[in-house]
Amino acid sequence: MDEIDLKLLRLLQKNARTPIKALAGEVRLSSPAVSARIERLEKQGVIRAYTLDLDPLQLGHHILAYIHLDMQPTQKEEFYPFIAACSNVLECNCVTGNYSMLIKVSFASTQELDGFIGRLQKFGKTETQIVFSSPVPPRAIVV
Repeated sequence: MDEIDLKLLRLLQKNARTPIKALAGEVRLSSPAVSARIERLEKQGVIRAYTLDLDPLQLGHHILAYIHLDMQPTQKEEFYPFIAACSNVLECNCVTGNYSMLIKVSFASTQELDGFIGRLQKFGKTETQIVFSSPVPPRAIVV
């Protein structure tokens, strides 16, 4: 990966819908050359997806929470399909420490969150933290 690839990644992180022609102008290459670079970065798995950043509050999701789950490694085979099928789960990470999973969720209400935690507790002990504010929201990786 060279400096041009890195610049393209920075530009695409700011706005993944930037037209190829505009990207080409920024990196001083032809549009076909930029398209080829982007396609190569996609095939290499550097660019995994183009996503949309939605405002959860405008969609009625007023509760953002992190749930720590302590479960046995033998439960992973059952747990992974369960958690992947939960649409309110934004992220699930296998972590070190006192808990084995860290799950980021978004719900419309605390009642919905409570119901989800009840279903989750069949896998083990939970501890939940509700987010009040996010002084540093999710952001792009610096390239």
